[in-house]
Amino acid sequence: MGRDKEERSTDEATGTTAPGGEAAPGVTPNEGTVPVLPCVSVPETLEFYRALGFVTTYEQTRPYVYLALSYSGFQLHFGKAPEHLDPSREDGGGCLVMVDAVAPYHAAFSTAMRAAYGKVLGTGRPRITRHRKGASRFTLVDPSGNSLIFIQRDEPAELEYGGSRKLKGLARALDNARILSEFKNDDRTAVKALTVALGRYGDTAPHDELVRAHEFLVELTTALGEPEEAAAWQGRLAALPAVGTA
Repeated sequence: MGRDKEERSTDEATGTTAPGGEAAPGVTPNEGTVPVLPCVSVPETLEFYRALGFVTTYEQTRPYVYLALSYSGFQLHFGKAPEHLDPSREDGGGCLVMVDAVAPYHAAFSTAMRAAYGKVLGTGRPRITRHRKGASRFTLVDPSGNSLIFIQRDEPAELEYGGSRKLKGLARALDNARILSEFKNDDRTAVKALTVALGRYGDTAPHDELVRAHEFLVELTTALGEPEEAAAWQGRLAALPAVGTA
């Protein structure tokens, strides 16, 4: 299965497919866009983004809220949030930030979080999602529940939700869990998918796949704020027989 509609549309922004339409006469195709995201709390929004290294280029609270922030080569603007917006649902707004390499951004934001908060904010809100070596995206979730998704420009054009069809058994489930976690920010479903797969393939899967699955489950449950579950999976990992033993 290919990527969702909104993900496939990023191809045009990266130049990997032909544009969707021809420019009208006199229109120069060098436009830029700046997202305007909802802001539930001006102090919390400014504190978070300034801690990450963003610069405030405009700040207004009366007669209405409007903020403008910049980082490196892109800008974010914020306006008053709708009355019904619930930040805990994390569906208020968001944008895609296309970059040449995502790892340096994740490293910079993680370092800034440690300096400002004493740790990398991996759970709750605000937070930053994990970035494993080789991953092509990560997400920043701000205090208002907006999601900034940093995406590497050469990210593969197609993803197979459910796991790559070239893989079988637990290996395919691992690939599916990776996609659910990294591309959908859905750690809960990733845990369910891996747990079911271990029940189905745990007796026949290669040792290295069993180790990877248990390690991933420790990582996922830790990110979900479930220390008891994480400890249980860590215990199961430690109890796996060594290679070559019965």
